[in-house]
Amino acid sequence: MNGGPSGFHNAPVTKAFVITSALFTVLFGIQGRSSKLGLSYQDIFEKFRIWKLITSSFVFSSTPELMFGLYLLYYFRVFERQIGSNKYSVFILFSGTLSLLLEVTLLSLLKDTTENLLTSGPYGLIFASFIPFYLDIPVSTRFRVFGVNFSDKSFIYLAGLQLLLSSWKRSIIPGVCGIIAGSLYRLNILGIRKAKFPEFVASFFSRLSLPSFSSSSPPTPSRNIVGTISPNTRSQPAPMASSVEPSEEAIATLVSMGFDRNAARQALVHARNDVNAATNILLEAQSH
Repeated sequence: MNGGPSGFHNAPVTKAFVITSALFTVLFGIQGRSSKLGLSYQDIFEKFRIWKLITSSFVFSSTPELMFGLYLLYYFRVFERQIGSNKYSVFILFSGTLSLLLEVTLLSLLKDTTENLLTSGPYGLIFASFIPFYLDIPVSTRFRVFGVNFSDKSFIYLAGLQLLLSSWKRSIIPGVCGIIAGSLYRLNILGIRKAKFPEFVASFFSRLSLPSFSSSSPPTPSRNIVGTISPNTRSQPAPMASSVEPSEEAIATLVSMGFDRNAARQALVHARNDVNAATNILLEAQSH
């Protein structure tokens, strides 16, 4: 199992988030401050260091957490390809904000004066993503190691467990808050799963973003599938584009998102081998 085609193809929001998180972690790490960005009761309610709410959502506190965190963020780009960059941006905002609110609420209840009680990093987004990962991504391979059953999803779970236990209770609490946020998103609280950013907002950020930060796929050059047309066959109607056999790469992309192979192929035929259009067809079929 993989996250589809390698790289950040059709996942510009994930690309921006991963790069931002990595750069901020390295920057604060050079300054020796990455381990001091965790949230505590004193920081929020006594010293009013509100800026920590933002930095703690992006910066990992250690190199091992950075490695496992970025690996999981990179893998979960499959969900952006599945629901689209606009809705995935809403998912990031919802899960990150709600997880942060839960953490602050917990700090206010515990009133623990321990410094850096909660570790920093995008735990809300990462562990919220495990909800659709568990429910929507099918197991494609099973195997045994020393008599223990594993699947291709096991490595993602093991990476998540490592990240969850990396700082013991300092990381467990943000992780649990992320799982709660992901569960509420899944339950479609306040219709959040249908929410989208206004198109002019998405367009604005698209212009400011890094190269390839676009939700649309690059245009595919058209080609004549029947070769050169002779003068004697000009009057014959051109073959329908929908009869073109879908490419294996396109089918593999949809299968990696959790769709059935036959359903993916049929959707690609109807969408004329357009992966984005085929994804919409499959999602609409699932909603009925």
